[in-house]
Amino acid sequence: MPKKRKQKTKMKIIRAAWNLFYKYGYDDTTVDEIITASDTSKGSFYHYFESKDALLSSLSDLFDEKYEELSAKLLPDMTCCEKLSYLNHELFKMIDESINVDLLARLYSSQLITKASQHLLDEDRFYFQLIIQIISEGMEKGELRSDRSLEELEKLYVMYERALIYDWCLNKGSYSIMAYSDKILPDFLKMIAASKDSGQPF
Repeated sequence: MPKKRKQKTKMKIIRAAWNLFYKYGYDDTTVDEIITASDTSKGSFYHYFESKDALLSSLSDLFDEKYEELSAKLLPDMTCCEKLSYLNHELFKMIDESINVDLLARLYSSQLITKASQHLLDEDRFYFQLIIQIISEGMEKGELRSDRSLEELEKLYVMYERALIYDWCLNKGSYSIMAYSDKILPDFLKMIAASKDSGQPF
């Protein structure tokens, strides 16, 4: 089976699973229901996932697929901060509308204790590559402060998003993560943007 076709099959399973988790809850969703909803086979499911539990770590794949979709909509004349704001708004909108907060919290918890690779920190993910590209271009155009390295600015932005997701989970999704980030992200971006005060410490 061609690589692209395999990836398409895997993503069909992941999308169907998380849609069912959001609608009916993780415990009330069966593997058979996921197979039916994804229009795949039991053989395909177990080729990619040992069990339903293994799907919990697939959320990063779902997020990366969303980022690939959004990256195609970024306009050449958008500033670095405008691109980051757009990506953040759309991804957090997706979380608000389709991600089960309990499962997201479980995923973050598992990443703290796992002895396996922490896929949320995998720098090879499309998410990290996209953020690095945007920040690098912003620095080259003089849109971002130059007294910090690319690695520092990328880490700061990623930590901002991760912190908001963690707080949202702690609060059981009691507020719109999209609306809250829309409110405070501009102030964060001002902190990393090039300005006459850019020499000040964070």
